[in-house]
Amino acid sequence: MNKMTRRAFSTLAATAMAAAMIGPVHAQELKSLHILAPSSAGSGYDQLARAIQGILQENKLAGAVEVQNVAGGGGTVGLSQFVTTKPRHPNALVIGFALVGGVLTTKSAVTLDQTVPIARLMGEADAIVVPVNSEIKTMADLVGRLKADPSAVSWAGGSIGGVDHIAAGLIAKTVGVDPKKINYVVHAGGGEVLASTLGGHATVGISGYEEFRAQVDAGQLRALAVTGDKRIDGVDVPTLKETGVDLAVMNWRGIVAHPKLDEKDRAGLEAAIAALVKTPQWKEALAKRGWIDTYLPAKEFGAFLADEQKRIQSALKEVGLL
Repeated sequence: MNKMTRRAFSTLAATAMAAAMIGPVHAQELKSLHILAPSSAGSGYDQLARAIQGILQENKLAGAVEVQNVAGGGGTVGLSQFVTTKPRHPNALVIGFALVGGVLTTKSAVTLDQTVPIARLMGEADAIVVPVNSEIKTMADLVGRLKADPSAVSWAGGSIGGVDHIAAGLIAKTVGVDPKKINYVVHAGGGEVLASTLGGHATVGISGYEEFRAQVDAGQLRALAVTGDKRIDGVDVPTLKETGVDLAVMNWRGIVAHPKLDEKDRAGLEAAIAALVKTPQWKEALAKRGWIDTYLPAKEFGAFLADEQKRIQSALKEVGLL
């Protein structure tokens, strides 16, 4: 009798240990998830949405995961659709620095306060690039051009009020140039910025480094600087501060939930994302794309987002966009 009891106990213990290892993921598993990327295919929002999609499915952290792209208005068209449309499935929205700026500059009636923070996921430095045949060889050359005639230097970048736009304006301000005089040309995404820069339609391109990496490696573009506070691992490009421009600006992206997502699905989404950031595939995605791990869970992300909206509003005023 005692032997049977010990055997039964051992079996139960083994079962409990296995459940502890896989239980939290499967207990919170989402049956389905719809992710909206408020931008065109291939953009930074889209890249993150599709990375989330693949990792959730590969690790069985969710059932069917769909990604939808809705571009326009610096992300506010997608935000408005996300908030005002009644969801048929658990819904999430990829957001970032640019969307905060888009809401402020377009005076959007729908704001991020109408969403539910789930997690901040990653950060990214912008790069400032020129065609390899450009006479601008260094950041000092670019600064000299700006000081001589800021309107003669055209910047190809992303949406109005996004990190690219704010970084360009703050670079001008930092070197003593009126940021309201910069010649900033808005593009729908990094692909368009790349094409415009390669085609010589703009003096300089500014976007996430990954948008330019292949062309920099191929010798078609020259990277003058990155905007983060430290160099990108494995990339021999100086920071702005190293070039004498005393400034650091970083992009970030995260994920929020639909305001009407029920408590069970919200908890499931939070748990799935918390599990996602611990997977080898997420580590690989960070390394492959030059992303920086800036994960914050829901509560901390909510506090960050509230502060970030104030900080970006202040930056937009500094560069004359508000």
